[in-house]
Amino acid sequence: MSKNVRVRFAPSPTGPLHIGGVRTALFNYLFAKKHGGDFVLRIEDTDQNRYVEGAEKYIVDALNWCGIPFDEGPGKNEKFGPYRQSERKDLYKQYADQLIAEGKAYYAFDTPEQLDAHRKDHEANGKTFIYNWHNREKGRLVNSLVLSEEETKAKIDAGEHFVVRFKSPKDETLHLKDIIRGDISIDTNVLDDKILFKSDGMPTYHLANIVDDHLMQITHVIRGEEWLPSLALHQLLYNAFGWEAPQFAHLPLILKPEPTTYVNKNSAEKFIDIYTKEALEEFDYSEAEIKKLIRLIFENPKNISQSIRINEKKDSKIKKDIKGLLKKGLYGKLSKRDGDKIGFPVFPLAWTEPKTNEVSRGYKEDGYFSEAVVNFLAFLGWNPGTEQEIFSLEQLVNDFDLERVNKAGARFDPDKTKWFNHHYMQQQLDLALAEQFKSTQPELQDIDINYIALVIGLIKERATFVNDFWGLSHFFFVSPESYDEKASKKAIKEGTIELMQKVIDIVSVTREFTVQNLQSKLKGWITENNIGFGKVMMPLRLALVGELQGPDVFEIMFLIGKNETVKRIDALVNSIK
Repeated sequence: MSKNVRVRFAPSPTGPLHIGGVRTALFNYLFAKKHGGDFVLRIEDTDQNRYVEGAEKYIVDALNWCGIPFDEGPGKNEKFGPYRQSERKDLYKQYADQLIAEGKAYYAFDTPEQLDAHRKDHEANGKTFIYNWHNREKGRLVNSLVLSEEETKAKIDAGEHFVVRFKSPKDETLHLKDIIRGDISIDTNVLDDKILFKSDGMPTYHLANIVDDHLMQITHVIRGEEWLPSLALHQLLYNAFGWEAPQFAHLPLILKPEPTTYVNKNSAEKFIDIYTKEALEEFDYSEAEIKKLIRLIFENPKNISQSIRINEKKDSKIKKDIKGLLKKGLYGKLSKRDGDKIGFPVFPLAWTEPKTNEVSRGYKEDGYFSEAVVNFLAFLGWNPGTEQEIFSLEQLVNDFDLERVNKAGARFDPDKTKWFNHHYMQQQLDLALAEQFKSTQPELQDIDINYIALVIGLIKERATFVNDFWGLSHFFFVSPESYDEKASKKAIKEGTIELMQKVIDIVSVTREFTVQNLQSKLKGWITENNIGFGKVMMPLRLALVGELQGPDVFEIMFLIGKNETVKRIDALVNSIK
């Protein structure tokens, strides 16, 4: 690229950072690092009424935990600072004034009550009220386009509330380009005159965003799909200032795991008609082929989730486009309520709401590894074009390409996030996991950390989270206090007492108490005496664990030691008598 790549992540400090925001930050980070560029954090706090104490620190902590720290931002390498919009408000007024002076924006003094009356009047006539070219100069609206300079100045001097509105052009076709979505054409006649600046001295998002991106030399704006409707205004603002616009890329929504709209046989035709109409407006396909495909998907309405996913990697473009449209419509955007309902976090770190003290779960506190979170977030909308699913951050930087980001919404799959975490669990050092495990389990405080690490090496393959460890390994640290009833019925038979007493004899005289030696002696005895392995191994496992589960019996015996092994077998024998 001819310019040094500069991207920005610009969240508002209005609460905890949703994983959708983390995904946006990640894609910005990957793009910047792939091209040797800079990843900038800017805090967009122009709406002071929604500001939440602690939210900015949370954002920074979340990015650092994910391993995607910013290169520039509040308190760090501030060569284009300040990086909080509330500290830049004096900048924005001069740009609003410039647009007014050049006739590209104007003062509007309409009160909320007046605007509400206009909306109701339009609704009564079956119309939608839009503040733009068709009514801004007709005298019913109160703005500097119909007032004289003196009248305008008098209103401002008198302290009347006003806003500065952008003067959207009339009868123009705006040609836009999005890296992900391709070419977009907008008729400027349908655009309203957005508010850019308010009389309280604060800009709206639109003006502040454009000014900051220009002054901070942002080359690429990578943001969520929800900002796509603002793209036309932003491009018009760049044009109005005579600035070169950055390249834009709007990421797909992260969708709920399951459909929010239930489709049955009675309602299927209604939805087929609705989505056929939407597809015709969005895609250049025939009505017949669209309707045929949607009907095919709705043939099994109770399993729409599976129908939409069928052969997705092998589907034609029309199938992918239609499925993307249906996903977006039927599933809806992922929210905190979905996480609460199904039982998974939607925030990277736990968050305590300052006003209510309500605690929201975080991926970190729920036991997810940051590498797993980054890996599964990368696949929410991006596809490497191969079957590979496990990517380190370094690999993601190397392989990431905005042109391989999908337009269609990405369905969030809680089970897949666990799959990723299980994989990264296996990559962790046993000693590091032992430290985490010990810090969370009171029963382990006096246990040697190296012993705990040995135990983890045996059981972590069956674990997804560190908090799974105790359930999988408690018998390595404490003797069974009872025996599972179902397991006891299966393991304890006639002759079990005598067999277990013989096992005690063999274990007691075994000098080299190793896994291999124990295995050799016990299995040799079983084979020589033509005893069924289950008759010995099941009650032996029951004695050691308390149920019929756990890793290799001989590994358990070796780790708990000879005396403890004998003690546990003896306890089982006494419980049978």
